[in-house]
Amino acid sequence: MITGIVGSKGELFPPKSIREKMGLKKGQKIVYRVLNGRLIVEKYIELEEILSKSAKMEISFDELKKDREELSEEISNR
Repeated sequence: MITGIVGSKGELFPPKSIREKMGLKKGQKIVYRVLNGRLIVEKYIELEEILSKSAKMEISFDELKKDREELSEEISNR
């Protein structure tokens, strides 16, 4: 476990080893999410960057729609 600090204005300061492991650079956008009482920090990735990568698998629109509906139902039942 690695610890960090919260600054006087509420800033989060992850240690250098964490920033390096995540590949975070000065001024880079990040995303914060809270899930089950835990803070999750992820690199912000532009949609264009995601779409420019080749697909790892093929999925039909109907499969995508079915998966989305199942996920939505699962989330609403929590």
